Amino acid sequence: MIQTDKLTKVFKNPKGAPVRAVDGFDFVAVPGKVHALLGVNGAGKTTVLRMLSTVIRPTSGTATVNGHDVVREPDLVRASIGFLSSSTAIYGRLKPLEMLAYFGSLYGLDEETTKRRSAEVVERLGIGSFADRLCDQLSTGQKQRVSIARAILHDPPVVFFDEPTAGLDVLTAQTILKFIEECRDQGKTVVFSTHIMSEVERLADEVSVIHSGTLKGYGTPTAITAQTGEQSLEKAFLKLVGYDPDLLVSST
Repeated sequence: MIQTDKLTKVFKNPKGAPVRAVDGFDFVAVPGKVHALLGVNGAGKTTVLRMLSTVIRPTSGTATVNGHDVVREPDLVRASIGFLSSSTAIYGRLKPLEMLAYFGSLYGLDEETTKRRSAEVVERLGIGSFADRLCDQLSTGQKQRVSIARAILHDPPVVFFDEPTAGLDVLTAQTILKFIEECRDQGKTVVFSTHIMSEVERLADEVSVIHSGTLKGYGTPTAITAQTGEQSLEKAFLKLVGYDPDLLVSST
């Protein structure tokens, strides 16, 4: 489970002026459901996920992940999560199996457990045909599968996906979306950020609409459309973030 209370992150611009990337953000994500952070590029989605994953510290507010405070118990939070993004780098000079062995040691897994879990994720993600090739020689989609394997090697109860299909071809993107569904079906707490409406419509049990760092809408996709009086999630989103969906549609 994930819960935030007035989560806030303030950066400074090049002139030293404060910039509120996330401002008082509240949401809850529970096991067995997919929670989507929906927003345009630069809305604050990635900043939220980086705070929840302890990559950066909140300026104020609180957040707990799997019962652990992200500031007071960062090591326990990290042990509880897997994180996948569209830009996650992998080690080009290592083979997928070598990289999994390396990350197994970082996760604190013993050698036997690492081998067992590696075999499981390699089979689950269809990595076997290229498991012994250098990562530098893999396609973008193959690299993303290896990144997933690395993220879930320790079987975390919480999984974050930060725009995981960005830049992928249709078939690879479908593999990622199916994997997110599998995580939900296994009872994991899943949070993913996106600006792609079709992904939200397919995956999301609950949605947080974020814009300019603030929460603009919260609830099931059906509730989001109902509260705006719109028929589609796309138009509901546009209205929540301050645009007239009819004017935008008519101008295209």
